[in-house]
Amino acid sequence: MSMMKIKKGDTVKVIAGKDKDKEGKVIAVDMKKRKVLVEGVNMITKHAKPSAANANGGIIQKEAPFDISNVMYVHKGKATRIGFKMENDKKVRFAKSTGEVID
Repeated sequence: MSMMKIKKGDTVKVIAGKDKDKEGKVIAVDMKKRKVLVEGVNMITKHAKPSAANANGGIIQKEAPFDISNVMYVHKGKATRIGFKMENDKKVRFAKSTGEVID
């Protein structure tokens, strides 16, 4: 399995789908299914039964996962591709548009 270029906590921009051009923070990444969950993007309506966690039940809004290929990393306000390089015997991510190391 290849390493994911998008990680939890990254700010990303949606490049395809109904929420195109929206930005948000990555909440979760599913490496096996290659899906991401982005805060405030791809919202769905879910009908929930009453439970211990949600006493009243009813209709709730929540984020749905979508394919990782539909998002791009945002670096200094611009969407950019991400690459990997070795720096002092450590593999790091860098923004391809500027060449700056991300982490």
